[in-house]
Order: sequence, then structure tokens, then C-alpha cells
Amino acid sequence: MNKFIIFTNTDKDEGLALSKKITEYLSEKGAVSSIVCDAVLDSGAMDGFIKEADAAIVLGGDGTMLRATRGIGVYDIPLIGINLGTLGFLTEVEESGVFDALDMLLKDRYIIENRMMIEGTVGNKTFHSLNDIVITRAGFSRVIGLNVYVNGQLLDTYEADGVIVSTPTGSTGYNLSAGGPIVSPKARVIVVTPISPHSLTSKSVVFDSTDEIKIEIAKKRKTQDTEAIVSFDGGNSIDLGAGDVVSARISSRTVRLIKVHDVNFYSVLRDKIGG
Repeated sequence: MNKFIIFTNTDKDEGLALSKKITEYLSEKGAVSSIVCDAVLDSGAMDGFIKEADAAIVLGGDGTMLRATRGIGVYDIPLIGINLGTLGFLTEVEESGVFDALDMLLKDRYIIENRMMIEGTVGNKTFHSLNDIVITRAGFSRVIGLNVYVNGQLLDTYEADGVIVSTPTGSTGYNLSAGGPIVSPKARVIVVTPISPHSLTSKSVVFDSTDEIKIEIAKKRKTQDTEAIVSFDGGNSIDLGAGDVVSARISSRTVRLIKVHDVNFYSVLRDKIGG
């Protein structure tokens, strides 16, 4: 690899201090790099450079990685995360190991993991998520009704604050906080977890890769048009009213994550949340 995009969270990399050190280091090694931000991606000003890049170096936390998958992942280039946040399940490299990791990339000593995504559709809009699709109550709604269908058959009706449709990668995020299971990122399944359900019998369910999940918003308030909000990897929020349906299935797209260390998921899990 010798051509890189550097995508950074400017709140965590103040003044682009680390980003600039990385560009200088790569230049000294004969590689080419360029720093991009959300605004540049939205403008399409660097489409040509991004398409030709060998990899994207993402500086921040897991939230920054998710933004990068939305903005850079569409170009189908692999990403490596530098953790400037807290837990950092998606950001493999700690700040202290940045330059060692760069050397590994320059020497082509790495592996690439393909991570499953889910495709979510609302009306005529479709989004692809690496972590999850989250439906939550809107405004002053105290609870929302959610009819969950699997392959056209009603599975359950949740009375809850919301519901999470998660990938294996996203299982260690909001899904875990809501009491959902941890799933190996190599699995190809979809996890549905209610958020604060108003029933002791409402539990997470793990679905097969061929299943299609549909979640319909039930009417709970006569005077409220917006019952819920759906978001995809924390972005692209859309208001939902009674009768609206969010569909989810495994996406044909994947996200390619670069790994420079021979550390398996279970070791990372133990280090991050094992106590």
C-alpha cells in the first residue's frame, strides 16, 4: 500500500496534530496521503483520489469508524481504525502504535476482514449499516408499539422504548447495552433486541441470514403524527408514523476492515469488557 486517505475526528485530533504527523511520516516513506473530512466527502471534491486510494486510515472512535463507512466505505476501500476514543471495538490500533501500524501497511503485512452489513429500507429510501438500525420513541411518547414480522409472519408485538436490529459487528454496541447477545463478527445473522420492553417475556431473537425482518409502527397516540425515529448507524434519521414499516435484510455490501495484529475477537472482547 502506498496511497492513503486519512479520515479524522477533529474533536479528538485537535488541530489535526496526529493526522499531520501521519501524512509527514507517510511522505518520508514515499507514500501519498490526503486528509479528508465530512464536508469534503459530501462535496465529492476528492472522489477521484478516494477511488484510487489503497486504504483509509480512520482516527477517532467507533462512531468515527461508522461515519467513515458511510462516507468512504461506498468506495469499497478497506479501513483501519486508530483508537482515540474509549472502548474502540472497530478501531484496532491504539494511538501509541500508530507508526508501527503504518509500517505494516507499507510492507503489505496485514489481513482484511469482511464484515457483514444490513440493508434497511423505509419507503423508497435504502441505507446500509455496519452496526445497527435503531427505532426509538419520538417526542413525548412514553412507549411505542412495534409489530415484528419475519418473512411475512408476525413474530411478536413489542411494547417498548424501541428496537435494535443489529449485525454481529454491532452486537457489542447498543445491542449489548440493551441486554442483547454478543455475536462473533464472522457470523452471518441478524439480531433483534427490544429497548426497555414493557414485558418480561420480550427477549432478543437471532435470525438466519436469509430472513427478512419488517417492523411496523403501531398507533399509540391519537394526537401525535410522529411515533418513532429510525436511524442507521447513528445517522440518516427518519421520522416514522403509525403504519410505517422498516424492512431489514442482509446487505450485498460488506465493509473491509484491515487488521495488522494477530489478535482474535475473543481476546479483544476480554480486554475491552472482560473487567
